[in-house]
Amino acid sequence: MTSATTATATATGAYAPKPGAAPLPRMIVAQAALETRMLLRNGEQLLLTVVIPALLLLLFSSVDIVDTGAGEAVDFLAPGILALAVMSTAFTGQAIATGFERRYGVLKRLASSPLPRWGLMTAKTLSVLVTEILQVILLTAIALALGWSPHGNPVSVLLLLVLGTAAFSGLGLLMAGTLKAEATLAAANLVFLLLLVGGGVIVPLDKFPPAAQDVLGLLPISALSDGLRDVLQHGAGVPWGDLGILAAWAVVGLAASGRFFRWE
Repeated sequence: MTSATTATATATGAYAPKPGAAPLPRMIVAQAALETRMLLRNGEQLLLTVVIPALLLLLFSSVDIVDTGAGEAVDFLAPGILALAVMSTAFTGQAIATGFERRYGVLKRLASSPLPRWGLMTAKTLSVLVTEILQVILLTAIALALGWSPHGNPVSVLLLLVLGTAAFSGLGLLMAGTLKAEATLAAANLVFLLLLVGGGVIVPLDKFPPAAQDVLGLLPISALSDGLRDVLQHGAGVPWGDLGILAAWAVVGLAASGRFFRWE
């Protein structure tokens, strides 16, 4: 190769590699896609995020087990099941997956990559949102097939789902970043079961004693399910009270997880 050819190749960049990290947005999107694929391939996560909510919706809408008040049972159950789906993905599934990633050193290795830590958490959040979109589509299709007639403003529904996701994500990351993986697994599943029963998802809160209703109404799952029910079943306006409860949980959970999360 002549000197002129070498100079031309160098000038055009053919022999001038520029090693370095990919642009940050591309790294976040790639990590989010990986997180989503891993979540959808995990049998236990699919059981929590898809199978259990769908089965509960089908069972309690078809069989008269719980008194859901006047009207079709599916009109009461569908908003609560949507809230349960958000909790199962943003809280239970994310807490368990992140807890075991932390235990096996995956988070520590990812933290040393060009992707910053906040970028990794952003990718996890995007993965949760993608999964929730799939859940909402599936559960809505099932509910409509069962005779569901939703009402209300879609913007209010979107606000509730976003704030609910933020609240549960903060609490899930806080649990995953402070407890051992086995403790996270047990605690996350226990909380899921307790809130399924006592969070207004299937059993109306007015079935509980008045003192218990005041406490249960402040839980994020209760605020999310009641807010969605007010909008989708009763056609109410913006449920500011429920949004305020979810916003408070989101601020506390995300701030605490950012402060106390341990990567090792």
